[in-house]
Amino acid sequence: MIVCKSPQEVEKIRISGRVTAAALEEVIQAVKPGMTTKEIDGCAEAAIRRRGGEPAFLGYQGFRGSVCLSANEEVVHGIPGARKLRTGDLLKVDIGSLVDGWYSDMACTVGIGTLSPEARRLIDVTEESLHIGIREVRAGAHISDIGHAIQTFVERNGYAVVRALVGHGVGSRLHEEPPVPNFGRKGAGVVLKPGMVLAIEPMVNVGTWEVRTKPDGWTVVTADGSLSAHFEHTVAVLPDGFEVLTVADDDRYINRLPERYSGASMGGTLGATETSRRAQAG
Repeated sequence: MIVCKSPQEVEKIRISGRVTAAALEEVIQAVKPGMTTKEIDGCAEAAIRRRGGEPAFLGYQGFRGSVCLSANEEVVHGIPGARKLRTGDLLKVDIGSLVDGWYSDMACTVGIGTLSPEARRLIDVTEESLHIGIREVRAGAHISDIGHAIQTFVERNGYAVVRALVGHGVGSRLHEEPPVPNFGRKGAGVVLKPGMVLAIEPMVNVGTWEVRTKPDGWTVVTADGSLSAHFEHTVAVLPDGFEVLTVADDDRYINRLPERYSGASMGGTLGATETSRRAQAG
């Protein structure tokens, strides 16, 4: 069953999203070559708890980390451990918080040190595809409009969208209805209504869209060993558009997009609706 949230409940998710986004920013600043994914996991857990939240993923269906950390050909659900990051790695950080009974969920891909041009381009295309999908969100639109926009953009740029994993609703449970595919034809599926809250999360591969799960039962990797990137925001449906709820500051991102992580942290180009934090600071 799809649950439409009241304005008061959306505010609770907004507060949770603020914790998640601020914790993610702290993790991004901390990540460097030579760190283990277990060390990064500890940093993330501390950042969430220090802000009054609980790590949403810790113990979820037996998951053994506070965040999912997936490198290079790993798409999602990587278990934190002894793996050391190296210059040129792509690290997917999938992070969520539980605050006062309400969940938020977001992800970004962090480049470790100097990246290859292909890796840089993959990051930029994947984050742009997330923003393109978010712009489709408004009451009266179809859920498939989001995925259609994402898939069209990604494939136009020569990459593939993962089909076996999709986004989801989020609220008082981490995973709620409806599923939010990153592919499909326009004008199909659930009609969006005000108060729906969606975790939109394109996962984009350089090679095939096919994936497999490693023997650990969690880590999903590309079937051909190619690089993958992942970005995600929690987004509320409004009568005339959307609001991004996973932002670190107190501003309201209604029908506008927050600063790109790839632009702020890895030297990508900022879009017209985003403002560089560095420019604000200067």
